[in-house]
Amino acid sequence: MKSQHLRRITVVALLSGLAATAAQAHPGHDASGLMEGLAHPFGLDHLLAMIAVGIWSVTALPVHKAWQGPACFMLALTLGAAWGATGVALPYLEHMVSLSVLLFGAMLILARRPSLPIAGLAIIGTAAALHGLAHGAQAPATGFATYAIGFLLTTAVLHMAGVGLGLSIRHGLAQRAQLALGSAGAALGVVGIYLFGQLAI
Repeated sequence: MKSQHLRRITVVALLSGLAATAAQAHPGHDASGLMEGLAHPFGLDHLLAMIAVGIWSVTALPVHKAWQGPACFMLALTLGAAWGATGVALPYLEHMVSLSVLLFGAMLILARRPSLPIAGLAIIGTAAALHGLAHGAQAPATGFATYAIGFLLTTAVLHMAGVGLGLSIRHGLAQRAQLALGSAGAALGVVGIYLFGQLAI
């Protein structure tokens, strides 16, 4: 059962990458855009947010709906990046991206409590669009398709890492799952505040 859900998440990730390719691809792109895309999500704010989405999805959503968190993030991320690449910009975007880490930390703290999944998915979608705008704003002048494939693949891997951590917490820690999620959420909150503070200096 678990492997089926993981496969669904992987399929969604790959389909998102293919969609970006179909929409933007044209001849003449080299590997530089792909490599830039693969590397970009490893910024601390992006990395932590994507892992947090995977953890939240398998600890807060019903088992058969755990794929929805990563799928929602990838879709909104793709749309946001496309907007960012066309010049759409928001003031204080990096500040909002850093605060999304704090918000995801709060979501992890509350992950095991009764909540409306739709609210969590709405937050994920909004945050992902902001992260996408940041990705798109730094897209190379040519080769957006390969750049998009790169960051979508890295995002999918980070989501899968989060899913794996979430499953470990959910099944491996059992009674201590809430404590583990709370600790992880608090750590994310601290990092989010630190990142925001660095931008404010």
